[in-house]
Amino acid sequence: MRSRHKLLMQCMAAAVSYMLAVPAMPQEPAPVQGGIIKTQVNLVNIFATVRDKNKRIVSDLKQDDFKLFEDNQDQKIAFFSKEVNLPITLALLLDTSGSEQYMLGAIQDAGSSFLGRVLRKGDEALVMSFDSDVDLLCDFTDDRAQLSRGIRRARINIPGGGYVGNNPGPIGSQQITGTALYDAIYLASGEKLNTEAGRKAIVIVTDAQDEGSKVRIEEAIEAAQRTDTAIHILLVYDPHYGANTSAAKKIADETGGRVIVANSEKKLMEAFDEISEELRSQYTLGYYPTNSERDGKFRKIKIEMANKDFKVLARKGYYAPKG
Repeated sequence: MRSRHKLLMQCMAAAVSYMLAVPAMPQEPAPVQGGIIKTQVNLVNIFATVRDKNKRIVSDLKQDDFKLFEDNQDQKIAFFSKEVNLPITLALLLDTSGSEQYMLGAIQDAGSSFLGRVLRKGDEALVMSFDSDVDLLCDFTDDRAQLSRGIRRARINIPGGGYVGNNPGPIGSQQITGTALYDAIYLASGEKLNTEAGRKAIVIVTDAQDEGSKVRIEEAIEAAQRTDTAIHILLVYDPHYGANTSAAKKIADETGGRVIVANSEKKLMEAFDEISEELRSQYTLGYYPTNSERDGKFRKIKIEMANKDFKVLARKGYYAPKG
């Protein structure tokens, strides 16, 4: 574990302003025929959840119900399926700054229950906390008991210095009072989830206030986009401190996730249930982009539904391979 922490610290120091790692994407082979090398075209996979006007999950759609665009250009859907068995890799991030001290117990109970319900065979999850530091409380595992123990190790950073209890040690220690939300997203995406395949999601329980992160919100979002990770934010906040709803919405919208206000124990449990349902009720849409340039640029994705009463939740784009 110490070596993983060291690696994370090196990653933060060396790549704080730019995401170096671009996730590998499945590719069509480039056969050589008659001395002509065909251009490699990358398969882009989109995981989408659809709800009706009453916010109920729609689970019986067909490929023809979807229309897909990249940079406003119509794309042919090459692969389509209702995804129920593809493994999920989750990162649960808990805000342990002083503003969350009155809700920590409820957050721990709901978080443990959520992971117990959502994880199935083949799935893995990790648990991190963040305040002025980012702490890895439990690394990737499918052991629910181990994950629950990790959640229970979360401790509130008392305003003005100190902790209620002892954290096991920082990943990206900054030695300042604050809330390193953007750093936590950056590290979870770029260092932990970048080598994972399949469906990936970060679930964050926070008031979305950030104070003292080394990276900007745009860099945190880019890290998630480059690793095809959706970010769901459960807004839990003390009215005295408030919440940064605009930042939460920006992060979730640009990565294909949701923001749910969960300012009570009951609403928190309901919010975790909603996210659990969505993660288990997704469609996979795969396509080969008509733009085959390997320029490393961001490509915007838009999905339209045949039924205009349906609302689709999916990532808003991806970074093309480079080179």
